[in-house]
Amino acid sequence: MAAHKTSFRDSVDRMFTHAAGLMSLAPGLEEKIRVCNSTYTVRFGVRLRGQIHTFTGYRSVHSEHMEPVKGGIRYSLDVNQDEVEALAALMTYKCALVEVPFGGSKGGLCIDPRAWNEEELERITRRFTYELSRRNLISPSQNVPAPDMGTGEREMAWMADAYKRLHPDDINAKACVTGKPRTAGGIDGRVEATGRGVQYALREVFRHDDVMKRAGLSGDLGGKRVVVQGLGNVGYHAAQFLSAEDGSLVTCVIERDGVIRNPKGINIDALRGHIQSTGGVKGFAGGDFTEDGLRALEDECDILIPAAVESVIDGDNAARLRCKLIIEAANGPVTADADEILREKGVVIIPDMYANAGGVTVSYFEWVKNLSQISLGRLERRHEEARARMLVEELERLSADTGLNWTLSKGFKESFLTGADERELVRSGLDDTMRTSFQKMKEVWLNNSKVHDMRTAAYVVAIRRISNVYNSLGL
Repeated sequence: MAAHKTSFRDSVDRMFTHAAGLMSLAPGLEEKIRVCNSTYTVRFGVRLRGQIHTFTGYRSVHSEHMEPVKGGIRYSLDVNQDEVEALAALMTYKCALVEVPFGGSKGGLCIDPRAWNEEELERITRRFTYELSRRNLISPSQNVPAPDMGTGEREMAWMADAYKRLHPDDINAKACVTGKPRTAGGIDGRVEATGRGVQYALREVFRHDDVMKRAGLSGDLGGKRVVVQGLGNVGYHAAQFLSAEDGSLVTCVIERDGVIRNPKGINIDALRGHIQSTGGVKGFAGGDFTEDGLRALEDECDILIPAAVESVIDGDNAARLRCKLIIEAANGPVTADADEILREKGVVIIPDMYANAGGVTVSYFEWVKNLSQISLGRLERRHEEARARMLVEELERLSADTGLNWTLSKGFKESFLTGADERELVRSGLDDTMRTSFQKMKEVWLNNSKVHDMRTAAYVVAIRRISNVYNSLGL
C-alpha cells in the first residue's frame, strides 16, 4: 500500500495545532481560530468561441477577527476548496504575524489562463468579479483580493474597474483590490514586493549570528550559493535582488520544463528574458540544461528558495536535501512530514507566513493609499528637501566663514537633498516590517524551551495576537 501523502491543508492544520498546543488558550479558542469561517463556490457561464463555458471559482474567508479580510486570487487548474481554505488560513496567520490589520481570505478560479486570449480572460474575470460582488466577497471594507499565481496587475485592473461599474457611488472603489497598475490606483513597488520581502527577510536573518550558527552559515549573503525553484514573479525578483544587490550566486533555477545550472552564477535577467521568449529554460546559453526537474531541489547549496507551489518538499525527498537554510517564498512548499525531517537534520526553515509577507504588507500600503486618496510622500517630500537644503547651506556657510574650506561630496549632497518618493517609502516600510517581525519570532524561538523552530515561533506569535483580539471582544 502506498504511503499516505500529507495534503497542504493537513500540513497547515498540523503546524497550527502543534503551536497552539504549546499555549494556554481559553477553552474552545483554539478551534475557533483554526476553523475556516466560510467558503463560497461560484459557478458561472461565459459565452466564448461560439458556446457557453462554465467556470468554477472559490472565495474562502478564514477569519474575520479583523476586517476587511485579505487574500489573493489564483488562476490554476489545480484550484480546489481544500487548497483555498488552507491558503486563507495562512493569510490569517501571516497578517497577524506581521501586524497587518486584516483577516485572512483566499480565492481561486479553476482555469488555465494560458488557454484563453486576453479578451477572453477579461470577460471571464469581469464575470467572476460580478459573482463575487453580489455575495459581498469583494469590497474595500469587507474583502480585498490581490494577485496570486496566474494573475497579476492586469487582472486586478479588470476587477477594480468591474467593481466600480457595479458600485459607481463607492468613493473607495479603487481599494476593492490591491496589486493594481499604478495608473489604476496601484502603488510603486507592489509588483516586486514579495520578492523584495524575501530579500529583506534573508538580510535580517544574516544579521543574527546565533541564528546563522544554527544553520552552519556565517558572513553575509555575498557568495552564498542559492537554488531557486520557480522563476515567476516572486522567484525572479528574489533571485535578481539577491544576485544583483547582495552578491549571492544563483547556481540553479528549476522550472516546469527543466533545470539550468551554473556554478559561477546564473544571469537572472537573461534567463528571465529567455523564458519569456521561448516559454521555458531549455536552450538558455548561460548554463547547463537537464530535465531532472524537482530532483534539483537536492543540489548542494547554502540557501534553497522554493518559490512555486505547495508541497514540493515532502516526506519522500526531505532527507536528501543538501541545503543549510530554506526560505519559503511560496505558500506551503514544505509539508509537515518534511518539516520534522528537516528540523532533525538541522536545516533552518524561514517559514512562508513570514518569508513571503512582503506582498500583503505592500498591499496594505496600497489599500491605505486608496482610502486616503493621496500618494505616499506627496505631502512631506518637498518639505523634507527644503529642510535638508537649509542644513547643507548652513554647513557650507560655516565652512566658508571659518576658513575650513571643506565641501560635501556631490553624490552625498544630491542624495541627502532628495526627499523620499513613494517607492522608497514603500521599501522602508517593508524593511521595517520584515525586521521587527523576525525579531519577535526569534525572541519566541530562542527564549521558549518548548519552541524548537522558527515556524512554530511564527505560529505562536500569530495565534497570540489573534487570541488577544478575541479576548478583547469578550469571546
